[in-house]
Amino acid sequence: MKLLLHACCAPCSVYCIKQLRKENIEPVLYWYNPNIHPFKEYEKRRDTLLEYASSIGVEAIIDDTYGLDEFCKNTANNLENRCTSYCYPVRLRKTFEYAKENGFDAVSTTLLYSIYQNHDFIKSYCEKLSEEYGVDFLYRDFRFGFWEGHDEAIKAGLYMQKYCGCVFSEEDRYVKKIKTKPFLPEGFEFRKK
Repeated sequence: MKLLLHACCAPCSVYCIKQLRKENIEPVLYWYNPNIHPFKEYEKRRDTLLEYASSIGVEAIIDDTYGLDEFCKNTANNLENRCTSYCYPVRLRKTFEYAKENGFDAVSTTLLYSIYQNHDFIKSYCEKLSEEYGVDFLYRDFRFGFWEGHDEAIKAGLYMQKYCGCVFSEEDRYVKKIKTKPFLPEGFEFRKK
């Protein structure tokens, strides 16, 4: 299977790659994250992903679109729903487009790893895109490995970001101090950091 794995960052990739390799699936990473701001944060996450991919022998394809203008235009009137109205769709649609144009059999995403992402929306949106593009969606609930991947990322010395990606999630993290409610699968044990 030729799998294109959308990668939001290196730390979220660790467990996903490890699990896929256990299934004898060698993913190709795809970086397309125009929702990450400011530019220095975008650059740090991209470069960390490239370094990590190189260190473990995984191919990484980079679409280096820094999309601040488009992000602002598309989220300004709906900030509360920016993830489901813009951030997830723009990245996942681009991943399926790339997969279709470049002969990949399937697509998955590291967004399915984080307990802080809207897992059910991501899954259903990828199923919709799979049907639309005729490219399989490889679904895995990577959240069960959240702490394992987290610990391995720290051990590997990866840059560990403190917010999802956009400037508004940074504001939520540092200014408003809003705690995002985790999207936990049944049976998942949450631990304090």
